[in-house]
Amino acid sequence: MTAQLLLGDPIAERIRRELERDVADLALRGVRPRLASLHAGDNPSIRLYLRKQAQACAEIGIEQVEIPLPGDIARDDFRSRIDALNRDPAVHAMILHTPLPDHLDVRGLWDAIDPGKDAECMHPFNLGSLLGGTSPVTPCTPMAAVELLRVARPSLAGVEVVIVGHSTLVGKPLALLLLESKREAPTITICHVATRDLAAHTRRAEVLVVAVGKPGMVRGDMIRPGAVVVDIGQNVVAERDAQGHPVLNEKGRPRKRTVGDVVHEEALQIAGALTPVPGGVGPVTVTLLLRNVVSCARRALRT
Repeated sequence: MTAQLLLGDPIAERIRRELERDVADLALRGVRPRLASLHAGDNPSIRLYLRKQAQACAEIGIEQVEIPLPGDIARDDFRSRIDALNRDPAVHAMILHTPLPDHLDVRGLWDAIDPGKDAECMHPFNLGSLLGGTSPVTPCTPMAAVELLRVARPSLAGVEVVIVGHSTLVGKPLALLLLESKREAPTITICHVATRDLAAHTRRAEVLVVAVGKPGMVRGDMIRPGAVVVDIGQNVVAERDAQGHPVLNEKGRPRKRTVGDVVHEEALQIAGALTPVPGGVGPVTVTLLLRNVVSCARRALRT
């Protein structure tokens, strides 16, 4: 058995077409949505995401302003940059790219963002609204996972879902999104670093979502035959040949590639449906971020 590949591009394209109409409508009112992207230090995964984000913004008419900050920036200086963007009426939305340097409190920085400009649904107000099903924006990566799941499993009523990873960015809000409909809600187990016998949980899952940031975390023998597997991991690793030696590029440097948290080649032979990395969750995540930016701009127009 070879798993069905759950590709993100067709879903992202459908959402982009809808957003193009919304952006055109805002343009008629003299508004061009503007997104401020903040990050600190140098991280290959963030650079990769920023390139995709900039291209997606340009394609539908959103202006992206990238704000790179030094890795040793003080917490108060970072908050001052956020405060300035909160006051700037030309900026409709913000995203704080993680991971941040260890000395920075990401939770405190998320809290500093104006809830009306929160493009990721990370502010406590918006997270609380998500719990009640009334948030005006949705967390991008978890919602991307939901969109992909709907392709393979239109109904999740009573389905055994296992989420590996309990972060505020993915695992916890994903569980809330999946539980939003009482009639179609699955039964959810969230696994984390303290979980005993992870494989016992993952082998039970009809739907398995992995969001840890650790390449090779889930191997084929940890997957239930026929399960739907959504791999949210984005890990940049050195490419190796069959003997395990690093593959060098034309400049003699180790060649890099992006992989997920699931061993793709093994999962492909076991799962019923599987998201590739790259090309699965990523394109949908970027597009849903843009949907949040447009939503922020439209709400700003009404205030």
